[in-house]
Amino acid sequence: MQSFFSHIECSACGATFSTDERLNHCPQCQKPLLARYDTDAAKASFPPEKIDTRRQSLWRYWPMLPVRQAEFRLTLGEGFTPLLNVASWGKSVGFESIYVKDESANPTLSFKARGLVMAVSRAAELGVKKIAIPSAGNAAGATAAYCALAGIECHVFMPADVPETFRMECETLGAVVNLVDGLITDCGRRVAELKDREGWFDVSTLKEPYRIEGKKTMGYELAEQFGWTLPDVIVYPTGGGTGLIGMWKAFDEMEELGWIDGKRPRMVSVQTTGCAPIVRAFEQGQDHAEPWQNAATVAAGLRVPAAVGDFLMLRVLRESRGTAVAVADEELLDELARFGAMTGMLVCPEGAAALAATRKLIADGWIQPGERVVVFNTGSGLKYPEAVKMAVARRA
Repeated sequence: MQSFFSHIECSACGATFSTDERLNHCPQCQKPLLARYDTDAAKASFPPEKIDTRRQSLWRYWPMLPVRQAEFRLTLGEGFTPLLNVASWGKSVGFESIYVKDESANPTLSFKARGLVMAVSRAAELGVKKIAIPSAGNAAGATAAYCALAGIECHVFMPADVPETFRMECETLGAVVNLVDGLITDCGRRVAELKDREGWFDVSTLKEPYRIEGKKTMGYELAEQFGWTLPDVIVYPTGGGTGLIGMWKAFDEMEELGWIDGKRPRMVSVQTTGCAPIVRAFEQGQDHAEPWQNAATVAAGLRVPAAVGDFLMLRVLRESRGTAVAVADEELLDELARFGAMTGMLVCPEGAAALAATRKLIADGWIQPGERVVVFNTGSGLKYPEAVKMAVARRA
């Protein structure tokens, strides 16, 4: 069987490009690019029965992924993470049909492994020798890991106040670490300023077409784990938003393949009150999100004041009849400790934010009894020792 990767398409103007071109964004309108597939050919020869279930990783879906040559499909065991029914916590909110997709089981302990294994694998296939990334922490660690595996030079840019665990992880894995005074957007500017001079391939969120392809596998996995049906609601902590956009892309592809019907989940974007540009734009009916000033939150992955894919996220929320919710840091910290004591799972602050938002949506009646809900925990609380200490102190 072959990869059905057929061309690259601009998400905004619709311009198309060859799969052999090494592009970061649309050269015509500067918007994000998306990988496209020959779904007619795939439908004829790649039914669900032909998924390579021996691969307990996201590469089980490789015919619908963009890395054509098997030798470039890097792996540390990423993907096919647990989908857990958290009945004990669900009962506490009067709701038993709640599942957590636990992305902390990925290599480097977060969902970022999905996107970066695909971006680095494809970069290696294209002959890239140097990669750079701005990151709030988890993406940097994942990039460092897969660059080490591929033998690609890695340069990461992180805010100077990033938890020390992230910096140590990157340095141990051989990356060149650059700490920047400011936020992830300031790190992104530094990469943009230096990449041409240094010869770096920029794997910033939605600045190349392949990270989203790794993230979309969360959608494929949910469908497979639920017997080729989808939940009624997906609650997802949103920074750059590639997971939200990627899952929606996966649902489109699977419907075209005939793997699922047209019934879609309502998608929920979760942010914090200290940095909620998507929530504000959604509530105001805007198509783009204005940058958030003075962004501050204990959930480092949600401290993204401006996202390149804002218009794509907002489109998904509206097409799915979903919503956007902001929770306070105090709420997510309380939920982090409460959920851990009830379930034995040490979730990351971003996952705790999604749980706090789910509690709100149930209390408000937006989530109805009998609906099947999936909440994403995007990483491990072990990487956020200060936030965990704060959560435990509040419980005491």
